[in-house]
Amino acid sequence: MSLEQLSDVVQRCQALPDDSYSTEDHDVFTIAGRTCIEEGHSAQVLSIVLDDKNQDIVRCMGWNLLPPLIQVLLKKEDKNLPACLAIFNHLLQTCRPKELLIGLWEQLEHDDPDTIAESLHLLLNPLQKVLLSLGSRKASSLGMSLSSVLDQLAKLPLPHTKEQEEDDVFSLCRCCTDLTDFVRPFVQEAKLNTLNLNERKENMAGEPAAGNEDELRTELLKFCMKTLSRPLLEVQLKDPDTLAVSPLRNFATEILKSLSAIGESLPDLVYQPLLKRKQVSGFLEEEVCFPKESLASLAHLVFVHHLTADTFPSVFSPVFSLRSNMEHINLLLSRTEESRIQKGLELYEKSLVRVEDGSLHADLLEIKPFLTVPQNLVKVMTICPKHDLRTRGLKVLQLSIDKFDTEAKYNFFQYMLKTSNHSGVEGYVIKNIKNQIDIALQPGNGNIWFEGAHLLPLLRKVLSLPDGPETDLLQYLDRIMESLNVLRYLVIRDKVTENQTGIWTELYKIEDTFMKPLRVGVNMSRAHYERELYNTMETKRGKAKENPVLSVSVGDEKLPHMTSESQIQALHSALHTFDMIESVLVRIEELTEVKENL
Repeated sequence: MSLEQLSDVVQRCQALPDDSYSTEDHDVFTIAGRTCIEEGHSAQVLSIVLDDKNQDIVRCMGWNLLPPLIQVLLKKEDKNLPACLAIFNHLLQTCRPKELLIGLWEQLEHDDPDTIAESLHLLLNPLQKVLLSLGSRKASSLGMSLSSVLDQLAKLPLPHTKEQEEDDVFSLCRCCTDLTDFVRPFVQEAKLNTLNLNERKENMAGEPAAGNEDELRTELLKFCMKTLSRPLLEVQLKDPDTLAVSPLRNFATEILKSLSAIGESLPDLVYQPLLKRKQVSGFLEEEVCFPKESLASLAHLVFVHHLTADTFPSVFSPVFSLRSNMEHINLLLSRTEESRIQKGLELYEKSLVRVEDGSLHADLLEIKPFLTVPQNLVKVMTICPKHDLRTRGLKVLQLSIDKFDTEAKYNFFQYMLKTSNHSGVEGYVIKNIKNQIDIALQPGNGNIWFEGAHLLPLLRKVLSLPDGPETDLLQYLDRIMESLNVLRYLVIRDKVTENQTGIWTELYKIEDTFMKPLRVGVNMSRAHYERELYNTMETKRGKAKENPVLSVSVGDEKLPHMTSESQIQALHSALHTFDMIESVLVRIEELTEVKENL
């Protein structure tokens, strides 16, 4: 029935002039033709399509047969595969490019990852041929094609392990390779256009660029920028030592080469935060043309994976590179996705290791990213759920501290004590302050920042309790213990007669603002926890059988439900902590009394 309908509509249309077919003719041809292919009459359809008398009909309406043809081609095992492939190839040669593009774009849309990969593998080459046939009018159609392809690519899972990339379990690697092959001739054309344009500019100063040529370059630039963001910012590339042949690393390299080929300077892109760029036609805003995430991804590929690093001139100093990368690092560390945080830490570490220890001056802390990056580092170290990233964040924080000169360290410590709002981080900063004081007190290492008049304001911040005697000693334990360690060190290390740090003239204030309130806080906390311990043990003895699980409040907060044994153990641990704080306090008081009496 469908074959008869197809034959009838074709025979009727043979007598009509080209492009004068009615809507009904189009509908009957489409429905009947598709049904024939679906019912397995592909050989008969091929005969009709190849008939010389029907070429005008095929040119106008043949593209409507693409959906069932592509379904057969995707299945591969269908007995009608050869006939369908022949029809498909003939349609690509005969139909008008505009209709073919619409038909191919529609067939790119899928949700199933397996179908996406097979569809891209099948359709990218035909799509490339159709686009190339458009000549100089291809730019906007290429842009739409690339956007559709990247949307499909974004639906594929990412390989996380070496084995997943080697085996290409999600087919992303093959799709990236296919995409590289797809875009290559357009990049070459844009490269030639750029070279020709430069020659014309040399010969005829001020001659405007050809619109079509510039549009092609613009679409390719947008494609590269999108690709840098997804998938390249989300996937973790493997180093050559880990994976000798990496399709994803090769894909990233090709994207960077494409940027260079279309006239984009990679150093200018990476160092954009510090270099003024010219306005690019085709974009209303620079952020649209050069998305910050894409530029951050580019910096990571260059500085961490060293892709196309040979194109970077050695004139840029490590400090200049660090300054520029701080914008990219800040952006990556401000995100919540683990892939972005990891790349931010990697980029920060690689940027820092090239800088000489103690060489970063204090004036750099007047540049916003040098203050916001540590804030984001604190969030990584304290909030990020992944232990490896928290540990690496601490390592990078220490590396950044090591790169500052003495004045910069001093200012940085003050800033961190003011803004970190986390006992563990504050404790770590205070430990670093103690180390710097120790260095300053070594013979021949004296400096004005970690001894004498400058040190005292910093010490006053270190030797203080956030809420006086009512400070939650368990919450601020890390900070308090490091503060006590600093005070004990100073009392032992600095002689009363020399008083290099000024601690002995400041001691009476420290006793009033830190030591006495701390002792009061210890006594209050111990009394509270001893009462809770007594109540818990009484409850355990009185209601052990009927109520084996207890809920105990400390302060205004209810502790989590736990067995009475666990609750008692937690309370004993708290009391032990108060004893530890008191023992250090007593030792400091003993040391000060002895030294003052010498």
